[in-house]
Amino acid sequence: PPPSFKTEFEALRQRLDGYSKSLEQLFGKGRKIKYIFATRNLRLSREGADIQRLLDTNSFFYNDNTFDYVNGLIRAYKEAAHYQFLGMLFKGQTINKDPIEVPALEGKMGNKKYYMFSLEPKLLLKMGFVLHRTRANEAEMPTYQRLLVPSRLTGIGKFIDGGGFFPNSIVLNFNEQGNQIRFEGQPRTKDSRSRSGTLKIPNCYAIAYIIDGQHRVYGYARSGYKDTNTIPVVAFVGLESTEQLEMFMDINQNQKAVSPTLRITLEEDLYWNSPRLDSRMKALRSSIIRKLGGDATGPLFGMISLGEDKADLTAKPFADSLLRSGLLPEATRTKFKEGTGRTSLYNTNNHEHIKEMESTRRRVVDFVNQCYQFAETNCSDKHDLLRTYILSNRGTYAFISLLGSLNTYETGKGNVAVGTTTEERFSVVEKYLHALFVALEDIAPELEQLLTGKLGSGAETTWFRSFQGLVNERFADYEPPGLTDWRERQDKAIQNEGREVGTAIERHMKGFIIKTLKALFDENWDIEIGAIKRQCQNRAEEQMEKNYKEDLGRHEIPWTDQFGLSDYKSIIEKYWGKAPEDAADDYQTLERHFSIDIGHGFNSKAERLRWLSKFISLRNLWAHEGTKEKGLNREEVEFLKRIHENLGLE
Repeated sequence: PPPSFKTEFEALRQRLDGYSKSLEQLFGKGRKIKYIFATRNLRLSREGADIQRLLDTNSFFYNDNTFDYVNGLIRAYKEAAHYQFLGMLFKGQTINKDPIEVPALEGKMGNKKYYMFSLEPKLLLKMGFVLHRTRANEAEMPTYQRLLVPSRLTGIGKFIDGGGFFPNSIVLNFNEQGNQIRFEGQPRTKDSRSRSGTLKIPNCYAIAYIIDGQHRVYGYARSGYKDTNTIPVVAFVGLESTEQLEMFMDINQNQKAVSPTLRITLEEDLYWNSPRLDSRMKALRSSIIRKLGGDATGPLFGMISLGEDKADLTAKPFADSLLRSGLLPEATRTKFKEGTGRTSLYNTNNHEHIKEMESTRRRVVDFVNQCYQFAETNCSDKHDLLRTYILSNRGTYAFISLLGSLNTYETGKGNVAVGTTTEERFSVVEKYLHALFVALEDIAPELEQLLTGKLGSGAETTWFRSFQGLVNERFADYEPPGLTDWRERQDKAIQNEGREVGTAIERHMKGFIIKTLKALFDENWDIEIGAIKRQCQNRAEEQMEKNYKEDLGRHEIPWTDQFGLSDYKSIIEKYWGKAPEDAADDYQTLERHFSIDIGHGFNSKAERLRWLSKFISLRNLWAHEGTKEKGLNREEVEFLKRIHENLGLE
């Protein structure tokens, strides 16, 4: 546990007064002084009593988060970093007592009062502040901005010094000091509800939050024009934090600059009080991720990319797993999806939404943290295992999804419920997690190759099902929904059997249909299906061209090799009951041969051919042999064998 600074901080105010007097004697009066308490690798919570005592003395707490953020500022802003740093230290304190007076236009937009004016960059740099989404600015929540791109900032500076300018406005919001802003306006004219006048702005640090245009403002930091140019500004006063966030999202919704991680971490502030239930669940997931990565006492502290704080783990696998793991219920706009709340850690019967969201966040964060702590303890001497399988993005999705699956399983057995304590919940799943870590330590080479070599969207499912499978090998009763199905779809023997039967059916369809068309139309059979023939010829020519360009040489491809199952279906439907005039009594029409009852009605043509629609969808599974997520399960292979038998094939 961290040491207590109670004694030091309680006596700090008097000591700081003495330091200030000494500094005045040395350097004279009028200088701004800020005392900084800097720590490194010391887990002190900002909400703790010690830090509150420190802040009560008007001192600044400079912890690991602040250190990382300021380093990021220096890398991104270079010489301009000190403007943001001064804003952090002296936010709201006066630069001097004389207000800034500018001619301005007052208007209303979206029922919000705003002012339009022009201001020198040197003033905006001092009074402006960017709410970067970093742990260092957590006290300012909600924050939403991304850090500047250094190369872009340099380019803007060169553009300005070369005589360039930006005609679009900077968008600001004057924060809590904004109530000191005064507008001395002229009477409105009969033609407009706007009015001109003089805007008087307190000359304070960080009085104006820059909602849009930080690159343009900080691009002037190293420019010779920062004292002489003026920048057009649209300034709102006293916008709520969520209103600033919504405005930022509206401005940037079509720009790539807002990263997926930033969007995920903004959802807490954007949707926490939303009237929509599904939006509140988004906010809850976002809040859980922020708490997991931002809790200085937790095992995931500093390991998750949050807003502009970069780390090894991204927010997306956490968001995806929390959405699908069952730890939280799924929701529509107005209600929870049936069954998803029964085994979650959210009490869906509690209609005090905010209170329940806060309680659920605590339950989920405590449970997940304890499980990660257990992983860290069990794998303390196996760093590669921990880093590869648990503390990786693919492992994150699998591990948290597994926690949800285990919780669902034990809830179904009646061993845990919403109100179960974290210690009790963990004690129930501990044996399964231990089995997972033991299995991963001795993982089979084939499975290791499958997991570590798996990339793309299918990797999440492969990892999750593999984790479930490893636990199932030790605890046979744990057989969650979908695991058996997934295993069968990975089984090569099942895939080979299904592919062999399906290919035989398709080959038979082609032969029987062409034979039937020839019996009906003799040598004109291909003209009769001219539209289909032309499509097949085009496919054949395209395939020939592709083969040639891939250095496979020129080889003629018969157009009949390019029939597709949809072509067969069209032909069967068109010539359904047609027979030659001299057909024998036992002649098999397409209707007679291809009508197969699969138990979904057998009266209409559509019902008699329903098997073919299912067959077409299954073909897409066995045709993607190289894609592990695509495959047939045992039930689907049995369906193919039944069709094979009904068509009279051996």
